[in-house]
Amino acid sequence: MIDNASIETLKSTIDIVDVIGSYIELKKSGANFKACCPFHGEKTASFVVSPSKQIYHCFGCGVGGDSIKFVMEYEKLSYPEAIEKLASNYNFTLHYTHSSSDHNDAKRVLENINKWYGANLLKEPKALNYLKERDISQDSIETFGIGYAPTSPQVIAYLNSLSTPPATAIEAGVLASGDNGIYARLVERVIFPIYSGSGSIVGFGGRTLGDHPAKYINSPQTKLFNKSQLLYGYHQAKEHIYKHKKIIITEGYIDVIMLHQGGFKEAVATLGTALTSEHLPLLRKGDPKVILAYDGDSAGVNAALKAATMLSSTGFDGGVVLFPDGQDPADMIANKKSTEVAELFRKSQPFVNFVLERIISGYELSDPKAKEEAFVACKEYLFGLSEIMRDSYIPLASSMLGVAPSLFSKGMARSEAREKLSRKVEDTSSQQILKTLLENPEYVDDVLDVVDPSMFGSYKAHFDALIKGEFDNPLLRSILIDEGIQLLTIDTLKKELRQNMIVFYEGTLKRVYKNDNIPYEKKKIIVRKIKSDILPKLRRGEFVAYEGIGAL
Repeated sequence: MIDNASIETLKSTIDIVDVIGSYIELKKSGANFKACCPFHGEKTASFVVSPSKQIYHCFGCGVGGDSIKFVMEYEKLSYPEAIEKLASNYNFTLHYTHSSSDHNDAKRVLENINKWYGANLLKEPKALNYLKERDISQDSIETFGIGYAPTSPQVIAYLNSLSTPPATAIEAGVLASGDNGIYARLVERVIFPIYSGSGSIVGFGGRTLGDHPAKYINSPQTKLFNKSQLLYGYHQAKEHIYKHKKIIITEGYIDVIMLHQGGFKEAVATLGTALTSEHLPLLRKGDPKVILAYDGDSAGVNAALKAATMLSSTGFDGGVVLFPDGQDPADMIANKKSTEVAELFRKSQPFVNFVLERIISGYELSDPKAKEEAFVACKEYLFGLSEIMRDSYIPLASSMLGVAPSLFSKGMARSEAREKLSRKVEDTSSQQILKTLLENPEYVDDVLDVVDPSMFGSYKAHFDALIKGEFDNPLLRSILIDEGIQLLTIDTLKKELRQNMIVFYEGTLKRVYKNDNIPYEKKKIIVRKIKSDILPKLRRGEFVAYEGIGAL
């Protein structure tokens, strides 16, 4: 493990302008430097590097961080790899420590048994016949390191020959302990090694060759293996994903292997689980278009619907391919239909179109009540998208439902218009307050007792991050690096804070008046407190300690 003090010394030695300038052309812009962002396509420079703060931030796609983060993202390296790369570039000597948190013993168990599984495959005709029947080539067997796990006693005997402590093999997920003693988790199965994004082996998937009810099983959750954060084949696919700006997500190991064999080397698969939000950081790397390539059965359609809804709602671009006639990607490649597969991928149905179509297909539109429910479901989905995406797809949704487009905004226009009138002023004030507190952290303690993140409206998350000390949070970084946001003097800061508090408590009064769930006596106390105590003090220039009275 790299010593933390060594990392901090390296950070103080390097200059972010030199580091990033060695990868892309930077141009001076005031106190900062600007460039077109290397992480997403753009024609107008929105990528800003701050030499004084030693951070970068893209106002287009939101990426940002320090020199190490830049090298990680640009070079597709892990954190330790990026540190070592920088140290090498700047002739800096790193110091290392040894820590039990490295899990080196468990890693060695995985590496050793993986080699053993691979050697076993050559001795097991049944496993070789299975792979041959699936049309998996020898090149693919070697590329993906496919192996074979024999019986439990054989696995345990092999580990004993290496003097492997059972506890270490259990930590690695290779062995388990039950009522009848210690046993091997994967037995009599074709083995598919699973790697982390950086190329370290972290676990295995196994396909039974017997009558076991579980056709496929994976390694258990360990400190190295979390199936909700991993994608099978990602290690082999990542360079192709970055190069072609595309990632193909399938449902199984064989699909991935056969797609790679057919030339679709951007293919990966989830590990026996649905695509989850924990996969999103990995999917964002390289900013690829995401193609969901699922079976056309009901399970595949439902999985595609959930994944497409999540991906479109979190800003991903891409589409859905459902394989026809009970086929899957592996079947089509094995049947020499690579051209048809390529055509399916080219004609993938965009996420939003697919989700709207699937939502509406669940309702009988000839029934007015069902039609209304379909409209509500579509509206709820569309309003989870970005404003531009929502406005772009409202005409399609209205056409599919047979309703007027205006219905999607009906009942919102007035309130939204009123909000927009005051939002610009409030946004500027909140931004200035936040930047001033970021630049002058000694002021933070002075305001903690009198303000609450909820007072900052749409900037609540920013203020939350500030008081938690999350200074590398992208929300704060974008405020800190924006030269258009002016700093306030301490007097102006206090004035703006008081004004924010006045607006907040005036809004609280309105909410209290309208809230019929608050008992009358309690409502009287709250109203009297705000009108007779809090607001007069604020308007006189005094601060009032926050007591949670506005959290209604």
